[in-house]
Amino acid sequence: MLRADLDHCEWLPDDVKTGEMVYIPGGTFRMGSDHHYPEEAPSHRVGLDGFWIDRTPVTNRQFEQFVSATGHVTEAQLVPDPKDYPGALREMIYAGSLVFSPLPRITDLADWSQWWTFMRGANWRHPYGPGSDIKGLDDHPVVHVSYNDAMAYARWAGKDLPTEAEWEFAARGGLDGEEFAWGDALMPGGRHMANIWQGNFPVQNLGEDGFERTSPVMAFPPNGYGLHDMIGNVWEWTSDWWSSRHQADVAKPCCIPNNPRGGREEASYDPRLPDIRIPRKVLKGGSHLCAPNYCRRYRPAARHAEPIDTSTCHVGFRCVLRSPLGRSLAPAA
Repeated sequence: MLRADLDHCEWLPDDVKTGEMVYIPGGTFRMGSDHHYPEEAPSHRVGLDGFWIDRTPVTNRQFEQFVSATGHVTEAQLVPDPKDYPGALREMIYAGSLVFSPLPRITDLADWSQWWTFMRGANWRHPYGPGSDIKGLDDHPVVHVSYNDAMAYARWAGKDLPTEAEWEFAARGGLDGEEFAWGDALMPGGRHMANIWQGNFPVQNLGEDGFERTSPVMAFPPNGYGLHDMIGNVWEWTSDWWSSRHQADVAKPCCIPNNPRGGREEASYDPRLPDIRIPRKVLKGGSHLCAPNYCRRYRPAARHAEPIDTSTCHVGFRCVLRSPLGRSLAPAA
């Protein structure tokens, strides 16, 4: 395992607000999976240069520092522009965000509206609506942040959001081709390794891992690179545009793509909503709402599409640092 303090990197500008990060040495790995959801296929080889990544998702404490310094107002706190949502009822255009709030009786597992509610007044300070707050949740991941909010934080911190390939490589923790970030067993030795759903989603949450909602970002064991919460707790934004499948594997080792950057913006729109032209980014890692009976996306290869203006109670982010052109990113010996 290779770790180092960012202070050892001479190229870092003085005003970068680094926090605690982990250095991920570059290399080649097999990205994606041919054994689960179709959007994860095909499994293919990619190469990456070394980079730094946050040890944990950005927390409420860290996001509060950003908001205090910049006055940033998240998209969930703003009234949407009706022009972006043709056909939407005027009374449905208000400041809010998506909150997991299942109906007393679920009749159709294909209808996610039976457990998701666009709740007025829900935002990062009020994760479950106006009557909730983040008191005591300083070390929990910030939620109800859109892609644009996450990018605003990253720029303020002098960082960036990871590409999908960077994120997945880091999540694997040095294990190439294993199912989970820690190996092939979901619960090795009966131990919970991540904050996911236990029980019959979405009606029965047993909370056997100790948490019904989000958890402190270091509540579960780190992966092989020393990174926490790469799986479960909250989904995490990446900088890549969504594509429905990966590119095919190349035949020759000489042609393995290096530092790939996902799909095209114009191809990321949701074909089911032709009138709403909001591009989508790739989310990674799954969340505390991923369950074996419904959404087995608590794996490094798993991926999900999310519109850039959308925020929910189970999506957060972490940041990366890459070296300037021609400068070494590796920590000093």
